[in-house]
Amino acid sequence: MAFLYCLFIVLTCLFLAQLLYPFVTVLLAQLFGKERLNDNSSTEKTFDYACIITAYRNAAIAKPLVESLLRQTHDRHLIYLVADECPEFDFDISDERFVLLRPEPPLRLKAKSIRYAIEHFRRNPDYIVVFDADNLAHPQFLEYINPYAASGYKCIQGQRCAKNLDTTYAALDSMGEHYKNYVERYVPWLLGGSSVISGSGMATETNLYKAYLASPEIEQGQHQWKKMLQEDKILQNFILRQGGTIAYARKALVYDEKVDTGAAVETQRSRWLFSYFQNLPNSSGLLWRGLTRLNFNQLYFGWVTIALPMFIQVGLAGLLALAGLFISPYLSVALALALVIFVLNILCVLLLDEAPQPVWDAVWQAPKFVWRQFAGLFKMRDPNKNFQHTEHKKYVSVDEVVNRKEQPPTQ
Repeated sequence: MAFLYCLFIVLTCLFLAQLLYPFVTVLLAQLFGKERLNDNSSTEKTFDYACIITAYRNAAIAKPLVESLLRQTHDRHLIYLVADECPEFDFDISDERFVLLRPEPPLRLKAKSIRYAIEHFRRNPDYIVVFDADNLAHPQFLEYINPYAASGYKCIQGQRCAKNLDTTYAALDSMGEHYKNYVERYVPWLLGGSSVISGSGMATETNLYKAYLASPEIEQGQHQWKKMLQEDKILQNFILRQGGTIAYARKALVYDEKVDTGAAVETQRSRWLFSYFQNLPNSSGLLWRGLTRLNFNQLYFGWVTIALPMFIQVGLAGLLALAGLFISPYLSVALALALVIFVLNILCVLLLDEAPQPVWDAVWQAPKFVWRQFAGLFKMRDPNKNFQHTEHKKYVSVDEVVNRKEQPPTQ
Protein backbone atom coordinates (compact mmCIF):
# COMPACT_ATOMS: atom_id res chain seq x y z
CA MET A 1 0.00 0.00 0.00
CA ALA A 2 2.86 2.37 0.80
CA PHE A 3 4.35 1.70 -2.66
CA LEU A 4 1.01 2.37 -4.38
CA TYR A 5 0.57 5.58 -2.43
CA CYS A 6 4.07 6.78 -3.40
CA LEU A 7 3.38 5.83 -7.03
CA PHE A 8 0.13 7.80 -6.94
CA ILE A 9 1.94 10.85 -5.54
CA VAL A 10 4.62 10.71 -8.24
CA LEU A 11 2.10 10.27 -11.06
CA THR A 12 -0.10 13.05 -9.68
CA CYS A 13 2.84 15.47 -9.56
CA LEU A 14 3.81 14.60 -13.13
CA PHE A 15 0.29 15.11 -14.43
CA LEU A 16 -0.12 18.33 -12.49
CA ALA A 17 3.07 19.63 -14.09
CA GLN A 18 1.98 18.62 -17.60
CA LEU A 19 -1.53 20.03 -17.20
CA LEU A 20 -0.42 23.35 -15.73
CA TYR A 21 2.70 24.14 -17.74
CA PRO A 22 0.77 25.35 -20.85
CA PHE A 23 -1.15 27.90 -18.77
CA VAL A 24 1.98 29.03 -16.93
CA THR A 25 4.07 29.42 -20.10
CA VAL A 26 1.29 31.21 -21.99
CA LEU A 27 1.01 33.65 -19.07
CA LEU A 28 4.78 34.16 -18.95
CA ALA A 29 4.89 34.74 -22.70
CA GLN A 30 2.17 37.38 -22.40
CA LEU A 31 4.07 39.15 -19.62
CA PHE A 32 7.71 38.77 -20.64
CA GLY A 33 7.87 37.20 -24.12
CA LYS A 34 9.60 38.97 -27.00
CA GLU A 35 10.66 38.40 -30.60
CA ARG A 36 14.38 37.85 -31.18
CA LEU A 37 15.20 39.66 -34.42
CA ASN A 38 18.03 42.04 -35.19
CA ASP A 39 16.80 45.61 -35.50
CA ASN A 40 18.11 45.88 -39.07
CA SER A 41 17.21 42.33 -40.15
CA SER A 42 14.47 43.47 -42.53
CA THR A 43 16.94 45.51 -44.60
CA GLU A 44 19.87 43.10 -44.63
CA LYS A 45 20.77 40.38 -47.14
CA THR A 46 18.12 38.97 -49.45
CA PHE A 47 18.60 35.21 -49.23
CA ASP A 48 18.11 32.67 -52.01
CA TYR A 49 15.64 29.85 -51.30
CA ALA A 50 15.08 26.44 -52.86
CA CYS A 51 11.43 25.47 -52.35
CA ILE A 52 11.13 21.67 -52.47
CA ILE A 53 7.66 20.13 -52.89
CA THR A 54 7.31 16.39 -52.36
CA ALA A 55 4.32 14.80 -54.12
CA TYR A 56 3.47 11.11 -53.90
CA ARG A 57 1.03 9.58 -56.42
CA ASN A 58 -0.78 12.90 -56.84
CA ALA A 59 1.13 15.78 -58.43
CA ALA A 60 -2.01 17.60 -59.54
CA ILE A 61 -2.81 18.69 -55.97
CA ALA A 62 0.50 20.64 -55.95
CA LYS A 63 -0.32 23.02 -58.81
CA PRO A 64 -1.98 25.68 -56.57
CA LEU A 65 1.09 25.53 -54.28
CA VAL A 66 3.43 26.05 -57.24
CA GLU A 67 1.33 29.00 -58.38
CA SER A 68 1.38 30.49 -54.87
CA LEU A 69 5.18 30.18 -54.75
CA LEU A 70 5.53 31.82 -58.16
CA ARG A 71 3.64 34.81 -56.73
CA GLN A 72 6.01 35.37 -53.80
CA THR A 73 6.90 38.99 -53.09
CA HIS A 74 10.44 37.75 -52.33
CA ASP A 75 11.95 37.14 -55.78
CA ARG A 76 15.06 35.02 -55.10
CA HIS A 77 13.86 31.43 -55.17
CA LEU A 78 13.49 28.34 -57.33
CA ILE A 79 10.75 25.72 -57.02
CA TYR A 80 11.46 21.99 -57.30
CA LEU A 81 8.49 19.62 -57.49
CA VAL A 82 9.42 15.95 -57.01
CA ALA A 83 6.54 13.97 -58.54
CA ASP A 84 7.19 10.49 -57.12
CA GLU A 85 5.18 7.69 -58.72
CA CYS A 86 2.66 10.28 -59.97
CA PRO A 87 0.47 9.95 -63.08
CA GLU A 88 1.31 12.28 -65.97
CA PHE A 89 -0.10 15.75 -65.35
CA ASP A 90 0.19 18.86 -67.50
CA PHE A 91 1.05 21.75 -65.19
CA ASP A 92 0.99 24.22 -68.08
CA ILE A 93 3.64 26.28 -66.26
CA SER A 94 6.59 27.53 -68.30
CA ASP A 95 8.15 29.80 -65.67
CA GLU A 96 11.93 29.26 -65.51
CA ARG A 97 11.75 29.31 -61.68
CA PHE A 98 9.80 26.01 -61.73
CA VAL A 99 11.54 22.64 -62.08
CA LEU A 100 9.51 19.43 -62.40
CA LEU A 101 11.36 16.24 -61.43
CA ARG A 102 10.13 12.69 -62.06
CA PRO A 103 12.44 10.20 -60.31
CA GLU A 104 12.87 6.71 -61.71
CA PRO A 105 12.62 4.21 -60.14
CA PRO A 106 10.03 5.42 -57.58
CA LEU A 107 11.48 6.66 -54.28
CA ARG A 108 8.41 6.23 -52.00
CA LEU A 109 9.92 8.18 -49.11
CA LYS A 110 9.86 11.92 -48.42
CA ALA A 111 13.52 12.10 -47.36
CA LYS A 112 14.59 10.41 -50.60
CA SER A 113 12.49 12.87 -52.63
CA ILE A 114 14.12 15.81 -50.86
CA ARG A 115 17.59 14.36 -51.46
CA TYR A 116 16.69 13.81 -55.13
CA ALA A 117 15.69 17.47 -55.48
CA ILE A 118 18.97 18.61 -53.89
CA GLU A 119 20.93 16.47 -56.34
CA HIS A 120 19.18 18.31 -59.19
CA PHE A 121 19.59 21.89 -57.89
CA ARG A 122 20.20 24.41 -60.67
CA ARG A 123 22.06 26.64 -58.23
CA ASN A 124 23.14 26.36 -54.62
CA PRO A 125 20.63 28.20 -52.40
CA ASP A 126 21.16 29.76 -48.99
CA TYR A 127 18.12 27.99 -47.51
CA ILE A 128 15.98 24.95 -48.31
CA VAL A 129 12.24 25.23 -47.69
CA VAL A 130 10.18 22.02 -47.58
CA PHE A 131 6.50 21.85 -48.52
CA ASP A 132 3.94 19.06 -48.77
CA ALA A 133 2.03 18.86 -52.03
CA ASP A 134 -1.28 19.85 -50.40
CA ASN A 135 0.15 23.08 -48.91
CA LEU A 136 -0.35 26.65 -50.07
CA ALA A 137 2.09 29.50 -49.35
CA HIS A 138 0.91 33.00 -48.55
CA PRO A 139 2.35 35.43 -51.16
CA GLN A 140 4.52 37.01 -48.44
CA PHE A 141 5.74 33.72 -46.95
CA LEU A 142 9.39 34.07 -48.01
CA GLU A 143 9.36 37.81 -47.31
CA TYR A 144 8.47 37.07 -43.67
CA ILE A 145 11.02 34.23 -43.44
CA ASN A 146 13.92 36.39 -44.68
CA PRO A 147 14.34 38.67 -41.58
CA TYR A 148 14.85 35.58 -39.39
CA ALA A 149 17.51 34.31 -41.80
CA ALA A 150 19.09 37.77 -41.72
CA SER A 151 19.14 37.54 -37.91
CA GLY A 152 21.28 34.41 -38.15
CA TYR A 153 18.73 31.66 -37.48
CA LYS A 154 19.53 28.51 -39.43
CA CYS A 155 16.10 26.91 -39.12
CA ILE A 156 12.85 28.88 -39.28
CA GLN A 157 9.40 27.35 -38.95
CA GLY A 158 6.50 29.15 -40.62
CA GLN A 159 2.98 29.04 -39.23
CA ARG A 160 0.77 26.31 -40.62
CA CYS A 161 -2.96 27.00 -40.67
CA ALA A 162 -6.02 25.40 -42.23
CA LYS A 163 -6.58 25.34 -45.97
CA ASN A 164 -10.07 23.94 -45.44
CA LEU A 165 -12.64 24.40 -42.66
CA ASP A 166 -15.65 22.97 -44.46
CA THR A 167 -16.42 20.05 -42.12
CA THR A 168 -16.56 19.63 -38.35
CA TYR A 169 -13.57 17.29 -38.40
CA ALA A 170 -11.51 19.77 -40.44
CA ALA A 171 -12.41 22.57 -38.01
CA LEU A 172 -11.49 20.40 -35.01
CA ASP A 173 -8.21 19.41 -36.66
CA SER A 174 -7.55 23.11 -37.16
CA MET A 175 -8.32 23.75 -33.48
CA GLY A 176 -5.52 21.38 -32.53
CA GLU A 177 -3.18 23.15 -34.96
CA HIS A 178 -3.99 26.54 -33.42
CA TYR A 179 -3.23 25.17 -29.97
CA LYS A 180 0.05 23.56 -30.98
CA ASN A 181 1.13 26.59 -33.00
CA TYR A 182 0.73 28.79 -29.95
CA VAL A 183 1.83 26.51 -27.08
CA GLU A 184 4.52 24.44 -28.80
CA ARG A 185 5.90 27.00 -31.28
CA TYR A 186 5.10 30.64 -30.54
CA VAL A 187 5.32 30.56 -26.72
CA PRO A 188 8.69 28.69 -26.58
CA TRP A 189 10.06 31.08 -29.18
CA LEU A 190 8.94 34.13 -27.18
CA LEU A 191 10.45 32.69 -24.00
CA GLY A 192 13.89 32.04 -25.47
CA GLY A 193 13.41 28.43 -26.57
CA SER A 194 12.85 26.67 -29.88
CA SER A 195 9.74 26.06 -31.94
CA VAL A 196 8.64 22.50 -32.65
CA ILE A 197 8.86 21.75 -36.38
CA SER A 198 5.54 21.26 -38.17
CA GLY A 199 6.74 18.96 -40.95
CA SER A 200 6.38 21.49 -43.77
CA GLY A 201 6.80 25.21 -44.25
CA MET A 202 10.21 25.31 -42.55
CA ALA A 203 13.34 26.96 -44.00
CA THR A 204 16.71 25.43 -43.10
CA GLU A 205 20.18 26.68 -43.98
CA THR A 206 21.44 24.55 -46.86
CA ASN A 207 24.65 23.16 -45.32
CA LEU A 208 22.80 22.34 -42.08
CA TYR A 209 20.08 20.55 -44.02
CA LYS A 210 22.60 18.54 -46.02
CA ALA A 211 24.35 17.54 -42.79
CA TYR A 212 21.00 16.41 -41.39
CA LEU A 213 20.32 14.31 -44.50
CA ALA A 214 23.74 12.68 -44.05
CA SER A 215 23.09 11.91 -40.36
CA PRO A 216 22.91 8.27 -39.19
CA GLU A 217 19.21 8.66 -38.29
CA ILE A 218 18.34 9.45 -41.91
CA GLU A 219 20.84 7.06 -43.49
CA GLN A 220 19.64 4.13 -41.38
CA GLY A 221 16.03 5.23 -41.13
CA GLN A 222 15.37 5.36 -44.86
CA HIS A 223 16.05 1.61 -44.94
CA GLN A 224 14.55 0.67 -41.58
CA TRP A 225 11.36 2.75 -41.88
CA LYS A 226 10.60 2.24 -45.56
CA LYS A 227 7.06 3.60 -45.38
CA MET A 228 7.22 6.35 -42.76
CA LEU A 229 10.36 8.12 -41.64
CA GLN A 230 9.75 10.92 -39.11
CA GLU A 231 11.86 13.48 -40.97
CA ASP A 232 10.55 16.47 -39.01
CA LYS A 233 11.40 14.99 -35.61
CA ILE A 234 14.83 13.84 -36.78
CA LEU A 235 15.56 17.35 -38.07
CA GLN A 236 14.53 19.12 -34.86
CA ASN A 237 16.45 16.64 -32.69
CA PHE A 238 19.51 17.05 -34.93
CA ILE A 239 19.41 20.86 -34.58
CA LEU A 240 18.77 20.87 -30.82
CA ARG A 241 21.58 18.38 -30.11
CA GLN A 242 23.98 20.71 -31.89
CA GLY A 243 22.89 23.57 -29.67
CA GLY A 244 20.88 25.31 -32.41
CA THR A 245 17.62 27.21 -32.11
CA ILE A 246 14.51 26.80 -34.27
CA ALA A 247 12.92 30.21 -34.87
CA TYR A 248 9.19 30.73 -35.40
CA ALA A 249 8.01 33.14 -38.10
CA ARG A 250 4.38 33.56 -37.09
CA LYS A 251 3.50 35.81 -40.02
CA ALA A 252 4.91 33.39 -42.60
CA LEU A 253 1.71 31.48 -43.34
CA VAL A 254 1.50 28.02 -44.89
CA TYR A 255 -1.94 26.57 -45.49
CA ASP A 256 -2.29 22.85 -44.84
CA GLU A 257 -5.15 20.51 -45.76
CA LYS A 258 -7.02 19.28 -42.68
CA VAL A 259 -8.63 15.86 -42.40
CA ASP A 260 -12.35 16.07 -43.10
CA THR A 261 -13.74 12.70 -41.99
CA GLY A 262 -13.60 10.54 -38.87
CA ALA A 263 -11.89 7.72 -40.78
CA ALA A 264 -9.17 10.11 -41.96
CA VAL A 265 -8.62 11.24 -38.34
CA GLU A 266 -8.02 7.63 -37.27
CA THR A 267 -5.62 6.98 -40.17
CA GLN A 268 -3.61 10.13 -39.61
CA ARG A 269 -3.52 9.99 -35.81
CA SER A 270 -2.46 6.34 -35.74
CA ARG A 271 0.66 7.37 -37.72
CA TRP A 272 1.26 10.44 -35.56
CA LEU A 273 0.92 8.44 -32.34
CA PHE A 274 3.36 5.81 -33.61
CA SER A 275 5.76 8.65 -34.42
CA TYR A 276 5.30 10.21 -30.96
CA PHE A 277 6.09 6.98 -29.09
CA GLN A 278 8.99 6.24 -31.42
CA ASN A 279 10.46 9.67 -30.64
CA LEU A 280 10.17 9.40 -26.83
CA PRO A 281 13.81 8.29 -26.33
CA ASN A 282 14.96 11.39 -28.25
CA SER A 283 12.68 13.73 -26.28
CA SER A 284 13.77 12.29 -22.95
CA GLY A 285 17.40 12.45 -24.11
CA LEU A 286 17.09 16.16 -24.90
CA LEU A 287 15.36 16.74 -21.56
CA TRP A 288 18.21 15.01 -19.72
CA ARG A 289 20.86 16.76 -21.80
CA GLY A 290 19.32 20.15 -21.03
CA LEU A 291 19.03 19.31 -17.34
CA THR A 292 22.60 18.06 -16.93
CA ARG A 293 24.16 20.78 -19.07
CA LEU A 294 21.97 23.58 -17.76
CA ASN A 295 20.80 24.31 -21.30
CA PHE A 296 17.36 25.98 -21.15
CA ASN A 297 16.67 25.53 -24.87
CA GLN A 298 17.22 21.76 -24.79
CA LEU A 299 15.45 21.34 -21.43
CA TYR A 300 12.34 23.26 -22.53
CA PHE A 301 12.23 21.56 -25.94
CA GLY A 302 12.58 18.11 -24.39
CA TRP A 303 9.74 18.88 -21.96
CA VAL A 304 7.45 20.14 -24.73
CA THR A 305 8.05 17.15 -27.01
CA ILE A 306 7.84 14.53 -24.27
CA ALA A 307 4.40 15.74 -23.13
CA LEU A 308 1.67 13.18 -23.78
CA PRO A 309 -0.83 13.85 -26.59
CA MET A 310 -3.64 15.96 -25.16
CA PHE A 311 -6.39 13.33 -25.29
CA ILE A 312 -4.19 10.74 -23.52
CA GLN A 313 -3.06 13.32 -20.99
CA VAL A 314 -6.60 14.41 -20.11
CA GLY A 315 -7.96 10.84 -20.10
CA LEU A 316 -5.28 9.47 -17.77
CA ALA A 317 -5.44 12.52 -15.50
CA GLY A 318 -9.21 12.03 -15.20
CA LEU A 319 -8.79 8.38 -14.26
CA LEU A 320 -6.09 9.32 -11.76
CA ALA A 321 -8.38 11.94 -10.21
CA LEU A 322 -11.11 9.31 -9.78
CA ALA A 323 -8.65 6.91 -8.16
CA GLY A 324 -7.48 9.72 -5.93
CA LEU A 325 -10.93 9.97 -4.32
CA PHE A 326 -10.05 6.73 -2.49
CA ILE A 327 -6.34 7.48 -1.93
CA SER A 328 -5.91 11.22 -1.41
CA PRO A 329 -9.03 13.38 -1.93
CA TYR A 330 -7.00 16.58 -1.71
CA LEU A 331 -4.78 15.54 -4.61
CA SER A 332 -7.85 14.37 -6.49
CA VAL A 333 -9.33 17.86 -6.20
CA ALA A 334 -6.00 19.35 -7.28
CA LEU A 335 -6.02 17.20 -10.41
CA ALA A 336 -9.62 18.16 -11.17
CA LEU A 337 -8.75 21.86 -10.86
CA ALA A 338 -5.70 21.37 -13.09
CA LEU A 339 -7.93 19.73 -15.71
CA VAL A 340 -10.29 22.71 -15.60
CA ILE A 341 -7.36 25.13 -15.99
CA PHE A 342 -6.00 23.04 -18.87
CA VAL A 343 -9.32 23.15 -20.77
CA LEU A 344 -9.85 26.86 -20.09
CA ASN A 345 -6.31 27.53 -21.31
CA ILE A 346 -7.16 25.84 -24.62
CA LEU A 347 -10.03 28.30 -25.10
CA CYS A 348 -7.77 31.17 -24.09
CA VAL A 349 -5.17 30.08 -26.65
CA LEU A 350 -7.82 29.96 -29.38
CA LEU A 351 -8.63 33.58 -28.55
CA LEU A 352 -4.97 34.64 -28.51
CA ASP A 353 -4.29 32.84 -31.79
CA GLU A 354 -7.41 34.40 -33.37
CA ALA A 355 -9.03 31.11 -34.37
CA PRO A 356 -11.70 31.66 -37.06
CA GLN A 357 -15.41 31.25 -36.39
CA PRO A 358 -15.77 27.70 -37.85
CA VAL A 359 -13.29 26.49 -35.22
CA TRP A 360 -15.36 28.06 -32.43
CA ASP A 361 -18.53 26.57 -33.93
CA ALA A 362 -16.97 23.10 -33.73
CA VAL A 363 -15.52 23.35 -30.18
CA TRP A 364 -18.52 21.67 -28.56
CA GLN A 365 -18.09 18.65 -30.82
CA ALA A 366 -14.50 18.06 -29.70
CA PRO A 367 -15.43 14.76 -27.94
CA LYS A 368 -16.13 13.10 -31.30
CA PHE A 369 -12.62 14.05 -32.47
CA VAL A 370 -11.15 12.74 -29.20
CA TRP A 371 -13.01 9.46 -29.68
CA ARG A 372 -11.54 9.08 -33.17
CA GLN A 373 -8.07 9.65 -31.74
CA PHE A 374 -8.63 6.90 -29.18
CA ALA A 375 -9.68 4.64 -32.06
CA GLY A 376 -6.48 5.61 -33.88
CA LEU A 377 -4.48 4.73 -30.76
CA PHE A 378 -5.79 1.16 -30.85
CA LYS A 379 -5.16 0.91 -34.59
CA MET A 380 -1.54 1.97 -34.19
CA ARG A 381 0.69 -0.57 -35.91
CA ASP A 382 4.08 -0.84 -37.57
CA PRO A 383 3.78 1.57 -40.54
CA ASN A 384 6.16 -0.53 -42.62
CA LYS A 385 3.43 -3.19 -42.73
CA ASN A 386 0.26 -1.14 -42.31
CA PHE A 387 1.02 2.27 -43.82
CA GLN A 388 -2.00 4.18 -45.13
CA HIS A 389 -1.41 7.39 -47.06
CA THR A 390 -3.72 10.32 -46.26
CA GLU A 391 -5.52 11.33 -49.45
CA HIS A 392 -5.44 15.04 -50.29
CA LYS A 393 -8.20 16.40 -52.50
CA LYS A 394 -8.83 20.09 -51.68
CA TYR A 395 -7.86 21.80 -54.94
CA VAL A 396 -8.12 25.52 -54.13
CA SER A 397 -6.05 28.60 -54.94
CA VAL A 398 -4.23 30.71 -52.38
CA ASP A 399 -6.57 33.62 -53.21
CA GLU A 400 -9.60 31.52 -52.26
CA VAL A 401 -8.05 30.69 -48.89
CA VAL A 402 -6.69 34.15 -48.07
CA ASN A 403 -9.93 35.93 -49.05
CA ARG A 404 -12.47 33.34 -47.92
CA LYS A 405 -15.51 34.24 -45.88
CA GLU A 406 -15.81 31.58 -43.23
CA GLN A 407 -18.94 29.43 -43.24
CA PRO A 408 -20.09 27.14 -40.40
CA PRO A 409 -18.64 23.63 -40.91
CA THR A 410 -20.90 20.84 -42.15
CA GLN A 411 -21.20 17.50 -40.43
